[in-house]
Amino acid sequence: MTAQRIRPLAICVFQRDDRILVIEAVDSIKRQTFYRPLGGGIDFGEHSSDAVIREVREEISAEVANLRYIGTLENIFIYNGVAGHEIVQVYDGQLVNESLYKMQTVSGVESDGKAFGAIWKSLDTFSDERPLYPHGLLELLRAQTLAVGREA
Repeated sequence: MTAQRIRPLAICVFQRDDRILVIEAVDSIKRQTFYRPLGGGIDFGEHSSDAVIREVREEISAEVANLRYIGTLENIFIYNGVAGHEIVQVYDGQLVNESLYKMQTVSGVESDGKAFGAIWKSLDTFSDERPLYPHGLLELLRAQTLAVGREA
């Protein structure tokens, strides 16, 4: 039996015009497509901002600049039939490699070696049928005064 625990995460919202960079995933049991920004687990002794830098480097081989903390979310959920609980540190940031802002899909690799393509999606396209996770992120982003129309 696996012990239940709260998982600390750090994610970063990268913006291009009115869009953010997200990974598309599917909960096969719920048969639901959902989206999540880049990021991942915070290691013991690691600051959440350092976790964002490491995770983005590992996932898409990119460097991050101008990180700005924008909030913390608590996410309790069921994914593929398994309960999860996360405390998520949310950051806004910029990709150093400006060519990534011009790509339709940014290629990446998960920690398990599975390839993915991160895509740019407008905040207006997320819905109950195709949500943005973690829970509360869409509302947090709408409430923030994030830079709009950053120069790519």
